[in-house]
Amino acid sequence: MTMDPQLRTLEIDVPSQPDALVRLTLLMAEPEANLADLAALIESDMALAAAVLKAVNSSLYGLSGRVQSVQQAVTFLGMREVAGITLEMGLRAVFPPAAELEPIWQRAAKRGLIMGRLGQAIDGDAWAAHSAGLFEECGKAVLFRHAPDHYRAMLRAAVNDTVLCELEISGFGVSHDALGAALCESWGLNAAAVVCVRHHVAAQADTLLPQSLSRRAVLALSVLAHAMMATPAELESVAERIAPQADLDTQLVLRAVRRVCQRDDSAELHGRS
Repeated sequence: MTMDPQLRTLEIDVPSQPDALVRLTLLMAEPEANLADLAALIESDMALAAAVLKAVNSSLYGLSGRVQSVQQAVTFLGMREVAGITLEMGLRAVFPPAAELEPIWQRAAKRGLIMGRLGQAIDGDAWAAHSAGLFEECGKAVLFRHAPDHYRAMLRAAVNDTVLCELEISGFGVSHDALGAALCESWGLNAAAVVCVRHHVAAQADTLLPQSLSRRAVLALSVLAHAMMATPAELESVAERIAPQADLDTQLVLRAVRRVCQRDDSAELHGRS
């Protein structure tokens, strides 16, 4: 997938990928990468390591004891989830702190975790799914950094992301899904993750996957994660509708959804205890 040429003419700065995340992306693409390699990469950046440990010890992951080191975190959670946390922390760090962005980062962390676990449960590309979940709303952060006052008003005015995209195109000439996909591509994310970020708004709104796309499985997981977070009562009906569109076995997807929901409920209980 190539960047839309129109995006190159807009005066909107897409942030460069930090060096630590360049190395992380390369490491996760290596078939022989191991836990020690990942821990060493994270520990080479003290600020990043501290941020990762803080995130690991949050209630989102539901660990019963406090993790004291990156190596310990990787041992408990596995490479993909700790790499996902690292990617999330690195992404957040390229944008200035803002109250309006905090809900975006919180949703990103939860959605990335859900999508990664769903991907693992269906024997799909769990890393691409986790990455897509983390970056799904990153275009909003780019637009907020570009024009904070203007975009703050848009965020307040939009009742949903479909309306927000219309406002963005009217105000900036680009929507956050297209801009987010451009950032994903420039950062070297998996092509399936780029496709997912580009098409997630329409797919979630309509529960329909563009059949012209060759890579639809990760986008299907995005629709499922959205339902799990926004309309959990409709989750199984969404799974039954979306699985065939991505050529996924419906019963396998339903089992994956139930397993991830149970794990999420368990994490919440640990977080409250």
